[in-house]
Amino acid sequence: MKKIILLLFVIALSFSGCEKDDICDTNTVTTPRLVISFYDVTNSSVLKNVTNLKITGEGITDGVIFNGSSLINGSTVSIPLKTDADATTFSFILNYVSTNPGLVNEDILKFNYVREELFVSRACGFKTNYTLDPQTPYVHTDAATADKKWIQYIAVKNSSIANENETHLEIYF
Repeated sequence: MKKIILLLFVIALSFSGCEKDDICDTNTVTTPRLVISFYDVTNSSVLKNVTNLKITGEGITDGVIFNGSSLINGSTVSIPLKTDADATTFSFILNYVSTNPGLVNEDILKFNYVREELFVSRACGFKTNYTLDPQTPYVHTDAATADKKWIQYIAVKNSSIANENETHLEIYF
């Protein structure tokens, strides 16, 4: 009888170390994306809808097409930054679907930033917040010739990227 009680005690003790599974809630804030709003260069207060825009990351052949994508809301796009580097380069291709090569225009933007890793929870792990470098938040070059930039002006609206509820960068074209 003592052996049975001892066995039951050992079995009960072995289950006391178990804990419920941690599941990361879908509403938990994780690593934010860079939110970019597009404006009309002739009237800087007017948001400009983006169509036929393709954005590809450096070293990636397939890009995200912003023409009805879930990452775009008319005049705003959200793109991820690298969590393992202090810079991310993207190619912004306007009119990528045009059969006329003269209308297809590619600008390359390099975003420089400082990363800060924050512990969210055991279930969700870490997230990364970013701060755009105030001296050189981006480098803007044209893939073909410098005089054909479709992006005319870039303004940093909020250099701290901690959530996706606000615009971080404004692009005028």
